[in-house]
Amino acid sequence: MTATLIDGKAFAATVRGKVATHVARLKEAQGITPGLAVVLVGDDPASEVYVRSKGKQTVEVGMNSYEHKLPAETSEEDLLALIERLNADKDVHGILVQLPLPAHLDEALVINAINPAKDVDGFHISNVGLLGTGQKAMVPCTPLGCLMMLRDHHGSLSGLNAVVIGRSNIVGKPMAQLLLGDSCTVTVAHSRTKDLPEVVKRADIVVAAVGRAHFVQGDWIKPGASVIDVGINRIPAPEKGSHEDGSVKTRLVGDVDFEAAKDVAGAITPVPGGVGPMTIACLLANTLTACCRVHGLAEPEGLTA
Repeated sequence: MTATLIDGKAFAATVRGKVATHVARLKEAQGITPGLAVVLVGDDPASEVYVRSKGKQTVEVGMNSYEHKLPAETSEEDLLALIERLNADKDVHGILVQLPLPAHLDEALVINAINPAKDVDGFHISNVGLLGTGQKAMVPCTPLGCLMMLRDHHGSLSGLNAVVIGRSNIVGKPMAQLLLGDSCTVTVAHSRTKDLPEVVKRADIVVAAVGRAHFVQGDWIKPGASVIDVGINRIPAPEKGSHEDGSVKTRLVGDVDFEAAKDVAGAITPVPGGVGPMTIACLLANTLTACCRVHGLAEPEGLTA
């Protein structure tokens, strides 16, 4: 068998379309425009590219984009003062501080300074606690995107056996909570889990978020299972040649051995083009949701957990 390819790029475009439609209705009916503020400290090239992409897509769906680029030597006091101003700004419905931060800044302190209602990354300790106890929360974007794709493919997830490989606060743990919320039977595994291949073989749903290239082998997958590959790993690609400086070119791969797994799985996300595009789409969805909640309006259907 050959797995159905879950096209995250196409799915993300659909999500952005839904967000844009809802934003247009908000503007027309309520005179409200959702606003997203992104804070970047330092000049990390990858972060700069990501922030530009976020800003571009924010504007494309009709939202207001507020970008704050601060020098790497910015003090904790100054960063917290900016967050306080954004918390008080009624035109800003979502706040995202791009990670990682420079080493002298306390990430936990900074994240928890954000108003939980504007924490569109879903990293604030209050949102973590709300999600963990099954209450209404802002949900981390990557797990939310994974859940949307699984719901779209399966319809109901109730009763399915899910294995999440990875226990990070950003993906693994919230992913497990979301799957529990949809009545899956959930196992959280990781690189030190005993008999990991056997654990994975029992799963109807496998979410791989361990951060190791091709860690999950094809023969670990239960025939017909759905495989969501969150991993983004860069590995040498000698077949692509070398750069001018002589270094070997690279390519992106996931945590799953895609070529082997696609012949066993029922559905699978590719890397690139799978989970990645959904992260920014869900950031926009979260900003819209935050805007609706603060104004006491109905939340956008199909864009929340």
